[in-house]
Amino acid sequence: DEFRIDFVDISEDLEKIKSRLKDVYHFSVVTYYRLFIASLFPQYDKVIYLDCDLVVRGDISELYRIDLKDNILGAAPEEFVQNTREFRDYARIALGVNPDTYVNAGVLLMNLRQFRENRIEQKFISMITEYDFDLLDPDQAYLNYLCKDKILVLPNGWNKEPMPVACEGEKNIVHYALYKKPWQYDDVEDGEYFWDYARKSPFYNVISDRRASFDDTEKAKKEAAAAQIVEHARKIVASDYTFSKMLCKF
Repeated sequence: DEFRIDFVDISEDLEKIKSRLKDVYHFSVVTYYRLFIASLFPQYDKVIYLDCDLVVRGDISELYRIDLKDNILGAAPEEFVQNTREFRDYARIALGVNPDTYVNAGVLLMNLRQFRENRIEQKFISMITEYDFDLLDPDQAYLNYLCKDKILVLPNGWNKEPMPVACEGEKNIVHYALYKKPWQYDDVEDGEYFWDYARKSPFYNVISDRRASFDDTEKAKKEAAAAQIVEHARKIVASDYTFSKMLCKF
């Protein structure tokens, strides 16, 4: 099949608001870029967005062919939120979103026509300009909040996280979304799929060396950060400055 890869530098487009975009934990400002796809690519009405820490095992065209109707997004549930009490509270109490339909933004089927008609990008810019919310998952929180009730929840086989949760249908996309990454830890669920492709890559030796150098000190830092996130969730839930309390007009 014929295909083309284009690299698009959007840094200038975001310069005006870049100072408002926060680095949170392992998220950098580039995680917000998916919120600007609709305006950056006006020639498209439908796209698939994929994070970089995943492996596509199934036929990605089947995902694209899913009929979104008038939904803005199609996405799979965020398994960690659904199965962690503190994060369920974060979604429900702080963000005002049902934790059972809270989705992971690492794999998105995007209805760009509806994204534009519902002015999601403009609402996002308005929110980050007017408010300074404390968040655990910045872009994901905004997408879930702004698109709620217009998200088609997909089977988790289209975005299977390394959680002890049954896979719905075929395991089409494996997403290493949690703090344990297969290029750092040996006991990551479905990590073998990453290494299958790593071995075929010209960067295999670099990846392998990096894995070997990831020592107990680095592991301890990551595990401490993971514990900190849970405590941070409790803090946000207890705050008076949250989506659910401040954003009635949205």
